[in-house]
Amino acid sequence: MSPRRSDSRERMVRSAAVLLREQGTGGTSIDRVLAHSGAPRGSVYHHFPGGRTQLIDEAVRYAGDYIAARIDTAVATDDPVEAVDAVFALWRRWLLESDFRSGCPIVAVAVQPHDDAPQLIDSAAEAFARWREALAGLLGRHAVPKARAARLAALVVAALEGAVVMCRAERGLEPLDAVAEETRYLLAWALGEVPGARSGQDGQHPTQERSS
Repeated sequence: MSPRRSDSRERMVRSAAVLLREQGTGGTSIDRVLAHSGAPRGSVYHHFPGGRTQLIDEAVRYAGDYIAARIDTAVATDDPVEAVDAVFALWRRWLLESDFRSGCPIVAVAVQPHDDAPQLIDSAAEAFARWREALAGLLGRHAVPKARAARLAALVVAALEGAVVMCRAERGLEPLDAVAEETRYLLAWALGEVPGARSGQDGQHPTQERSS
């Protein structure tokens, strides 16, 4: 049975998100989205009067929401180390299942100039902000000072995204596993699970010298 015409919009958004992960912005054309989704050509400007830019923007928002929902699920465990482990495990599975073809659709948009469509960068920034806020909020609930919680959340997201890029280039999981292990230790330190770790209680980095 062929897909219902009424769900073509959703299928196109999902397909655009998949293509962004695997082909980047340049490889996410209307023709490729139509071929991937099986949506009728006449539905493009009916559902997306803004054309390709609108479609990509909605795909970025969809992907941001999709990943945010999984971060929120992980954060619900209320154990920061376990939550971050779960996020790394999710990306580990995605890399393996795609034979290292799939990256992050948000990064695919963020690394390209979009002078003619600044809303794409705005949508990417919003996605990153949501992920960071979820992680920072969890750390804050465990008495990590607000400033340090925000820094750690930014570091986790940045380290994860960088590791995914390296894994795709090397076609192996070593970068992701290495970053996951070091992140686990850093979070344990911040949570006071390593002797002497709470020296940074006021939000100052523990390696910074304090003024007398």
